[in-house]
This record gives sequence, C-alpha cells and structure tokens, in this order.
Amino acid sequence: MTDPQFVLAERVQQALGTAFGTEYATEDPLIRPSQFADYQANVALSLAKRLRRSPREVAQALLDALDTTDMTAEISGPGFLNLTLDDRWIAEQAVRRLRDERLGVAQATPPKTVVIDYSAPNAAKEMHVGHLRTTIVGDTLTRTHEHIGNRVIRQNHLGDWGTQFGMLIEHLLDIGEEESLRRLAAGDGNAYYQEARHKFDTDPEFQDRSRRRVPLLQGGDPETLRLWHEFIEYTKQYFNHVYTMLGVTLTDDDIAGESMYNPMLADVCEELLREGVAEISEGALCVFPPGFTGRDDTRLPLIVRKSDGGYGYATTDLAAIRYRIRDLKADRILYVVGATQSLHFQMVFAAARMAGWLHDDVSAEHIQIGSVLGSDGKMFKTRSGESIKLTELLEEGVVRAEAVIAERAYDPEVRRQIARQVGMGAVKYADLSVSHDSEYVFDFDRMLALTGNTGPYLQYATARIRSIFRTGSYDPAEATGPIVLGHPAERALALQLLGFGSVVESVAELSEPHRLCNYLFDLAQAFTSFYEGCPVLKAEGEEVRQSRLALSALTLRVLLQGLHLLGIEVPERM
Repeated sequence: MTDPQFVLAERVQQALGTAFGTEYATEDPLIRPSQFADYQANVALSLAKRLRRSPREVAQALLDALDTTDMTAEISGPGFLNLTLDDRWIAEQAVRRLRDERLGVAQATPPKTVVIDYSAPNAAKEMHVGHLRTTIVGDTLTRTHEHIGNRVIRQNHLGDWGTQFGMLIEHLLDIGEEESLRRLAAGDGNAYYQEARHKFDTDPEFQDRSRRRVPLLQGGDPETLRLWHEFIEYTKQYFNHVYTMLGVTLTDDDIAGESMYNPMLADVCEELLREGVAEISEGALCVFPPGFTGRDDTRLPLIVRKSDGGYGYATTDLAAIRYRIRDLKADRILYVVGATQSLHFQMVFAAARMAGWLHDDVSAEHIQIGSVLGSDGKMFKTRSGESIKLTELLEEGVVRAEAVIAERAYDPEVRRQIARQVGMGAVKYADLSVSHDSEYVFDFDRMLALTGNTGPYLQYATARIRSIFRTGSYDPAEATGPIVLGHPAERALALQLLGFGSVVESVAELSEPHRLCNYLFDLAQAFTSFYEGCPVLKAEGEEVRQSRLALSALTLRVLLQGLHLLGIEVPERM
C-alpha cells in the first residue's frame, strides 16, 4: 500500500514507539490533510496530557525519532507535525499506480463472506422513492466488497408473505387473473392494493373470503399457492424493470423473501423457548433483551409468536439472521434498511446474541437509511400526498437530462443514450453523495448541474479527458509516463490520485459510499485545475507532454473505476 496517509501513519507510529515506548506504537497518529503541508500529525496534542509533557515537547520528540526519507517535517502551532512528501516520491508512486490494474486497491486478506440485505420492496405494492436509497446504497456496498475480494451474498428480503395476501388473492380472482397480472407487471401495485383494502374494509363478504384464504395459503393449498406464485412472478417483472433502469446488480437469484423463512419460524420459536431465551408473556412468546425498556421502565418485548399463534417481522428477521450465520456462513451481515427500523434491529441483534447465533466472530450492522425530502422539507410525495412512483421519478430524470444536452449535435439515438446515463447518474450520485443516514432534498436542477458536486460534473470530467486523447490521436492505455512534477497543479493531482485505494477500503469498512463520492469530486476538481494550468497536447516538450498524458490517463481510470463502484455509467461524450 503506497497511500500517503498510510505510509505517514506507519512512520509516525514507528516514531511513537521509538520516542515513548512500544506501548505507544499502536497509537492513532491522527494524520489529516493540512493547508500548510501535505498532511499533519496531530497525535502530540492528544498524547501530551498522558505523557505529562507539553504538546510541542511531544512533537519535538516525535520529530527527532521520525524517519524523514522522501519527506520533510516541521513543528507548527501548538504541536502539529507538518509533513510534506517529496515530489519525486509522489511521481514514482503515481507511475506505480498507472501500472497497477487495481489502482492501489488492496485485496481483502483473508476474504470475508459478506451478506448484504438491501432493496427489499413489498410485493404487494409498487416501488417508490423510499426504495431508491436502500437499493443503490446496498448495490454500491455490494460492488465495493466484491471489488476488494470479499464473497458477497445479495439478499433481497422481498415482502412476499403475510395475511394481506388473502385479500390480494381474492381481489385477483374478482377482477380476473389476466387483468390483475398485467397491472402488477406494469407497476400498478399501490392502486391494486388500495382497491383490495377498500373492499376488505367495506365488504363483509369479501373480508370473510380473504380471511378464509389466509390459512389455505399458509397450509399449502395447491390452487392458492399457484395464484400466489403468479402474483409474485408478475410483481418481480416490475421490480426487475426498475433494477434495469437503475443499473443495479440484483437478479431473481438474489431474492430471499419472507416466504423463504416461513418453514423455519416454528423451529426458531422452539429453539428460543428451549434455550430459555424466550418466555410466554400475556399469551405471546417474547424475548426481553436486557436494556430495552418502554414506559414506566417496563421491559420491552420482542414478540416472536403472537398470542393467536401468528408470526411477525421479528420472527422472520430472527430466522433470517440464524440462516445467514449457520447456513450462509456470514462473517458480516449488512442490513441496508430505513433508519426508522433502528430499534427493531437493535432488539433483533440483541436477541440473536442471547440465542448464541450472533457471536464475536460475526458482525451484524444496520446501515441506517435517511428519508428523501421534497423542497418543502417534508417527506417527498405528490401534491395529493401519495408516494411518488420510482419509475416515474427515474423517467423524469432522463427527460430532464435530455433537455440539458439538447443543444449538442448528437443524433436522436445517441442523445437518448447519453440522457439515460446522465439522468440515472445524477439521481444515484445525489443520493450516494450524502451520508446514508442523513435526509436530503430531492432537487432535479441541482442533481443535473454540470458544476458542483454532482454526477454530471464527474461524467463531464471523464468526457473532457477522453476528448484530450481523441484530439491528439493518443490511446490512454499507451500513456505510461514517466511522470515528472513541475507545476503545483500536477503535484496536487498526483497526490490526490494516490488516495484512491484507502478510500475504497474505507467505504467497505465503514459502509459509507459518500466518502468515495467526496474523493471523486475532489479528484475531478484537481484535474480541472490541472487542465486549466497545465497544457497537455501543447505542453513544452515531449517529456512534459507524455507526463501530463500519463496523469490524465490515470485520472480517467480512477474516475471510471470509482463511478463503476457507485453503479454510475459514463458516456463517451457529453
């Protein structure tokens, strides 16, 4: 690993051990970017009190012990250690990245099995904007873990089971199979569900039929199961249409819906009861994880079997986590689910630990997803208060993107393709570029801007680099350097390029795609400064031209790889 922060952290840690003893050699050196140098080590300030010395004294001791090969170091302010890398070292490392097909991204050693639970729409309803974030954040984490060499198991926890299917199947029979399935495949699930719900609430005969249908489904009645399978299959056609529009990697093979766990629920309850983890409370089987209390400090129950013998979400989620650990052999499980489910997952994880399923060798993490807001700061809905269909939102993004590039002299088919890539990229990047647990305002004008921290800005940066090579009749693959740094913008760009590997690894470790977005935006800005200050094709001398072509080629490769990890396609031209 030649990431500058990693190299400097190792050096400072070695100096800590030399200066203060081996017990300090694993201390976080607190390496941060600096406006006065390339980086600064802030560890002297945090250690001063423990060492009973002033921060500047600690910094001086560190400086005296520091290996300053390929860099310079000096003390600044109250005890910062400013670190500046040699230009030659930066250039050498940039050439190494240019020759590295992985661009400095290390392989996971050893690789882990990572189960990622994401998207998870309800088969009884159409997808809305709320599903956007869980789907694309999960897909980015999937792509990232696969890229670093982990074994990823996608789990689309489809809402495809439950008592509501009694009324949905009866409504299907009332209006006819052909018409029902056509509507489901077209994404008309919400209207279909609302019609069935209205009949259930107002028609006693329909309500009675719906209730009688539920035990037939749960009991495996062949005709009821056939109708249920038809319902799910046609709904999946709609989901797959959305996934294709978004360019995510989910397929039917990744579906592990609620129905999959139905045969396991009774056994889960029996095991919890047998192991003394669950108890009967007011007729229901409950787990009471320590530390969870309700009003008046009463114990908060996780109900795993209702008093009427039915099961709920908690039962299914407990069955899922047991299956993922025992059968899928997960080392890490990521639940990319809305932040409103935080308490639920805390209790499920706690109950799984009590049962002995979730142990120290396995990590279960809730990747909390914040809400999408409208311009009024409220939940993003239509003017009538209904959830906005995801397909309609995505289609509007493409239409607006086509308007942005309308003046370009492309033939209609090329323009439509670019519009699709720009529109989808804009929507996805706007979402991924904010912390996944934060809310954000959905704003097409901001998303589609060709300036600022947007998907189109990054796509345009790649198009600009390609145009350099196209204009000069050069092949980016043949731009191999060597790299020589003479202009400050060249140095800043090369230094930025060296950070790609550690950023990708941090996304996988912390499950924070916005870190990659921020890095790519900073890289694109660094290239813009380089492009404006350092002529490439008209450089003074062949050596400088080849160096700048190499920097441009490396930038292009990093941008393309980074955008691929975000699931964003890149047009050849814009």
